Amino acid sequence: MFKTLIFLLLLSSTIADRILLLVDNSETVKTHSEFIKSIEGRGHTIKTSQADSSDLALIKFGELLFEHLIILAPSVDEFGGAISVSEISNFIDKGGNVFFTGGYNMGDAIKDLAAEVGFEFDDDKTSVIDHFSYDANLDNGNHTTIIVPNTQLVSAPLITGVGNSKLGPLLYRGVSLIAEGSNPLRFVIMTASSTAFSFNPKNPVEETPGAVGKSTILIGAMQARNNARVLVSGSIDFFSNEFINANAQKAGTTEKSKSGNSELAKALSMWVLKEEGVLRIKTVKHHVVGQTTPPTEYTIMDNVHYEINIEELKSGKWLPFKGDDVQLEFVRIDPFVRTTLKNNKKTHYVPDLCGGKKFPKFSRGRSDGRLSTTFKVPDVYGVFKFLVDYHRIGYTHLYDVQQVSVRPLKHTQYERFSRCAYPYYVSAFSMMIGLILFSFVFLYYKEPKDVTSQTTTTKSGQGQKAKTS
Repeated sequence: MFKTLIFLLLLSSTIADRILLLVDNSETVKTHSEFIKSIEGRGHTIKTSQADSSDLALIKFGELLFEHLIILAPSVDEFGGAISVSEISNFIDKGGNVFFTGGYNMGDAIKDLAAEVGFEFDDDKTSVIDHFSYDANLDNGNHTTIIVPNTQLVSAPLITGVGNSKLGPLLYRGVSLIAEGSNPLRFVIMTASSTAFSFNPKNPVEETPGAVGKSTILIGAMQARNNARVLVSGSIDFFSNEFINANAQKAGTTEKSKSGNSELAKALSMWVLKEEGVLRIKTVKHHVVGQTTPPTEYTIMDNVHYEINIEELKSGKWLPFKGDDVQLEFVRIDPFVRTTLKNNKKTHYVPDLCGGKKFPKFSRGRSDGRLSTTFKVPDVYGVFKFLVDYHRIGYTHLYDVQQVSVRPLKHTQYERFSRCAYPYYVSAFSMMIGLILFSFVFLYYKEPKDVTSQTTTTKSGQGQKAKTS
């Protein structure tokens, strides 16, 4: 019994995701303890180190030492050990997930890391300022502790957790992010209100700020092509105990309400650590309607049934995916068929207590993860692909290709008579009949003798005989 318990503990320790947490100093662990404990409470193993420690490493012998990296050290200028910005990029390329924050005092390492994922922090000593919406209790007089309404969040419950309307006001004190260049993999999670701007709070505004209004990005993210996730926030205080437990009070009002920082911080960490929004393909099937196995090749105009089984990770369990917007393309060079897959419903059989029979009963709103469709193969032969390419914000990218051949009909498979060819049939048979009639007339028709010419010839012959006599 004791050996079994030890084995299970060792097994759980190997299965649990490993997280490397880098901090400026030990004080950060205390000021952000609730955020860290919420991550540990979900089964993750966290190793905490100083950001400039000499024994740091993310990859060893080509293998990841950690699945996730969290950096709560905005002032670090250079990472210690084997960690660098290029090494973190390599970590992302190998599937690792990264979460890091900025702050008022920004180091070069964090700036360079943000540039790697398509964002740029505003200039040094700048902060996001809002003279119309700041907290009356936590602000230091510069109006840099702003209150952000939940309407400024991206409409993606997978990332933000509960519906945006249920979140309390969000407290933010930090730097603005600026979208650098054109990166199709990045997206914005939270922006400031239209009255906010980014500038040095100690200087008068004599030039155009680096970011104004809703172009002021507060939290951004990127999902790489290998589904590795990166989340960057311009505020380390957003995840602090002070902001998580605070009651937000907008200046000029007496109303207080619990901040939504705790719920949003938890939701963001669950997303970037791949506890939410992870999809996988379990099985893929395709065959001719009426059959159960895929043929070696399809024939043009075949009726084909396609089915894909997709699962979603929820609370550590793989459950059927309930999406209804997955599309299938039947592609040669361009898509010849594009159709939306129908999510099948679970079937429950209810026994008849009297007769012992079972009658199917469909449960409302529940799916079994099987998405299917039926379509007709186009009248074009060649090499085709069943293609599912599913991109949705918050979800991992699904991509599946099944290559098949489509051949033309054999000579024995064509219809004996085609309805659209009836005019040609009539034309051919009418021509044949006309040729037969013409041949019959041409061969057997005989012109009648001319009676007048015969009489004239006879009389002229008799006259010549009389003269001779």
